[in-house]
Amino acid sequence: MATKRAKKIVTWIVVGGMLCIFLFDGLSVLLSGSYEKRWPVLREDPAGEEIDGRVHFLNTDNSDCILLESGGRFALIDSGWGSDNPNKKSRRPGCEQRVLDYLKRHAAGPDGRVTLDFVLPTHFHYDHAGGFPLILADPAVEAGTVYLREISTGNQKRHELEDWGIEEAHRRIEEAALARGFKLQTLLPDKPFALGSMTLRLLNTGSYENPKLRGENDNSIVVLIECAGRKTLLCGDITAMYGLEKEIGREAGPVDVLKLAHHGYAMSSSIPFLRDTRPKLAVVTNGIGQVYPNVRWNLAFYARTPLYSSVRDNGIAVTFSASGKIWVTGNLHAP
Repeated sequence: MATKRAKKIVTWIVVGGMLCIFLFDGLSVLLSGSYEKRWPVLREDPAGEEIDGRVHFLNTDNSDCILLESGGRFALIDSGWGSDNPNKKSRRPGCEQRVLDYLKRHAAGPDGRVTLDFVLPTHFHYDHAGGFPLILADPAVEAGTVYLREISTGNQKRHELEDWGIEEAHRRIEEAALARGFKLQTLLPDKPFALGSMTLRLLNTGSYENPKLRGENDNSIVVLIECAGRKTLLCGDITAMYGLEKEIGREAGPVDVLKLAHHGYAMSSSIPFLRDTRPKLAVVTNGIGQVYPNVRWNLAFYARTPLYSSVRDNGIAVTFSASGKIWVTGNLHAP
């Protein structure tokens, strides 16, 4: 009898817990939707606005590919999924053609050629760096500098080296860049530098020397962008697990736009990090349904921040006017 009663109690606790999660999740989605009214997703730019800079978050499924644009200058941070993953168990259709089509529509000059001031893999997981070899090999694409820091094996997890092929991914990018004669730079800039009207600063460049960090995600280069008095933080795949989010949050300070770390997965976007960065709007390079509940809750209930999805909206662009106004446009990949 006691056993049956205990089973019932456990069942009700589990059911009650699941119901609470469902209710909290539904409420977080509703709140995010209401916050989105501050910056509704537009189909085109507002008339009469002078554009100072734009950050394009391409739809490459649950992977990162971000195009920076300012004053007719362009740069590509991460490349989306590639087609030939060294880890055969994780192979999937690549996004290279989708990225190339977008670059040729939106970043090409009158001659049809795409000139990128620089390209930067934030780290060498295949959902961030896998598309670069084919993108760089395209004859219509020119890259001024390919930032490709050397891999250090000191703080890597064994499966990343042996099974995930991060060294192979690095080698393929290097070979593609050299084959086209592009400048390779292994030392990353340690001072702010310009892209048009944008000022960029690279953070976490010393991750390989940080004894607290473990794994390629926390080796991600983080990019802090200032444009028209507004700040954007691109977090790569950093996590809160080893204290890196805390360090980055304090270094970056309050920002206007936050690209969620690690596609909105569980060990990212912690409350201490959001307390330091206080984003006005957030973008996730993933589907909304793949964002972990704790991340959605932190954004909705604590930060009160709208969340935009590069997948849900088929690509998202955040634009800054010369006067500092922000607006959001979607459906970037429409013909």
